[in-house]
Amino acid sequence: MHWEQLLSLKKYGDTKKRVRLEQDETRLGFEVDYDRIIFSSAFRSLQDKTQVVPLSKTDFIHTRLTHSLEVSVVGRSLGRTVGKAILEKYPHLKTDLGYQITDFGAIVAAACLAHDIGNPPFGHSGEKAIGEFFSNGEGQQYKNQLTDKQWQDLIDFEGNANGFSVLNNALFKVEEGLRISYATLGAFTKYPKESLPKKPTSQIADKKYGFFQHDTFLFEDVAQELGLIKKPGDDVAYHRHPLAFLVEAADDICYTIIDFEDGINKGLIDEDYALEFLIAIVKDTINTQKYYELTTKEERISYLRALAIGQLIQDAVAVFLANEEAILQGEFHYALTEKSKFKAQISDIIKISVERIYRSRDVIEKELMGYRVLQTLLGKFCTAYMNNVKGTASNYDKLVLEMLPEKFKSIKEDTYSGLLSICQFVSLLTDGSAMEIYGILEGYGK
Repeated sequence: MHWEQLLSLKKYGDTKKRVRLEQDETRLGFEVDYDRIIFSSAFRSLQDKTQVVPLSKTDFIHTRLTHSLEVSVVGRSLGRTVGKAILEKYPHLKTDLGYQITDFGAIVAAACLAHDIGNPPFGHSGEKAIGEFFSNGEGQQYKNQLTDKQWQDLIDFEGNANGFSVLNNALFKVEEGLRISYATLGAFTKYPKESLPKKPTSQIADKKYGFFQHDTFLFEDVAQELGLIKKPGDDVAYHRHPLAFLVEAADDICYTIIDFEDGINKGLIDEDYALEFLIAIVKDTINTQKYYELTTKEERISYLRALAIGQLIQDAVAVFLANEEAILQGEFHYALTEKSKFKAQISDIIKISVERIYRSRDVIEKELMGYRVLQTLLGKFCTAYMNNVKGTASNYDKLVLEMLPEKFKSIKEDTYSGLLSICQFVSLLTDGSAMEIYGILEGYGK
């Protein structure tokens, strides 16, 4: 792969080539990506979507929105630091093509900002609730109407693939999407493959999938424009855009450290116990006098969190730059944190977070509630939708469909597109709006 292609400013539907040197320096193309994402309704909905700890009324627990903003900040730092080194190594990118350090930061920041935009409500179990509706719930009845790959998209519903679709409005009219640059879409796609085949592999890019069957044509256009390396075989699978490694690292750093911080502030992890894990990362940078002058637990943990994130950013950059040539050849198959000198400390923090936070009573109760709510919504809307397509809709079905936003009523291409549109509608609901619609459909009222 070549940086000249990887930094493409192209957007879907462009009729002429976008050139970096011709950009308005007051509002660069990649910065426009960030702006369009942050003003989108799908991004706004993240303010009422659980990150980990549910329904907290305190001001220090993170939602998907605050998490995404923080990931974008970390991503911007990663992108700019790597960009500085890349421009020094390949000076023609700056002198001949006009690329700047800020371009790298803007691409990674925008992709990070959007990294959770396709995730359903109710935390980490939302995707599983949707998938299991089809794999072992009411949705099993639709299997014989779909291809194997279409069916896999539904039973293994993936927030990353949904995010790619949302950014491009791909289920509707792609021209009406956010019109994000291909460089940002490439960096956003951590798993540049379709849902099948699922191969036993240790390669990080094959861990999940990154686009639905409906959107394959668009991703292939992105991949060809960026010069991504196609993997052998007839299936749609590519090696990652290099900056996708930085997007992944920003997310890994934030959820490792900030979820841990939330658990401490929530009282799920004792401060003294947590200190043992964080000190192992920040021991070379901590100012012990300053630390002991801090009077509250929140201040002390915030200080350690900032130091830890700074250390992990520097380490991720070092791993990326040491492996840059292998990454460009499609020969680096690990998350940057897997090769971190702090890998053991990261693993320890994640382990205690799983034990004390992710499996806490509050989280389990929220996930159980989410299963019930999401599967009920899917059952009602899919039934009404399919009955309407067949011309057998009851008055109740028609009333249910009136609950859908207008654009979701118009998908009539085929069974797969219709079912996928219902999944996307449900996935874009906030925790609160999903509960409200559930109450209405179950007769509880608002």
